[in-house]
Amino acid sequence: MKFTVESRRCFVSVLCVSLLLCNAASPTTLAHMSVAKLTQSSRLIIRARCVENKSAWEAGEIWTFTALEPTETWKGSAQSRVNVRLLGGRVGNLTSYVSGVPRFRIGEEVVLFLVPTPRGDFSVVSWVQGTFRIHQDPRTGVETVTQDSASFDTFDPSAKTFVSSGVRDISLDELHAQVTAALIQKPGAQK
Repeated sequence: MKFTVESRRCFVSVLCVSLLLCNAASPTTLAHMSVAKLTQSSRLIIRARCVENKSAWEAGEIWTFTALEPTETWKGSAQSRVNVRLLGGRVGNLTSYVSGVPRFRIGEEVVLFLVPTPRGDFSVVSWVQGTFRIHQDPRTGVETVTQDSASFDTFDPSAKTFVSSGVRDISLDELHAQVTAALIQKPGAQK
């Protein structure tokens, strides 16, 4: 098989573009944040129920827009509906997946640590770290929470290693108590 000068140039161009794209695709790295740090970094902390999800193209990216109805507000002031925008989602046959970005199911209850975006909606602080799923024991009715980062490695800068460090199966009341304590704490005193 004989390669022409044009086919070689085309091959080299495709190879260069492929290498550049592979180099640009990097994994998501999140530095560990305690509940106190999440609390201090948030403008709004809510317990809410997911009522709607939709994805759309915006500024050349696929975004998922989730509408939540707050049932409790732990920090800040919430409207009757809070809209959260997160990178990634599915539009038509195209799916954009971003590691570490939470997704919500209609009807599920969560506690979210949120910051406003320039567009007037909200984003989740540190994505999986600012997302706590609420579970209710069907026998006892006790509500517990598990942080999404309990199954997602975060970077611990002091140990210079990746660890699974999220909150797992603590009572909702305990999480609320930690948030309340962090609100009283001075911002520089968090761990």
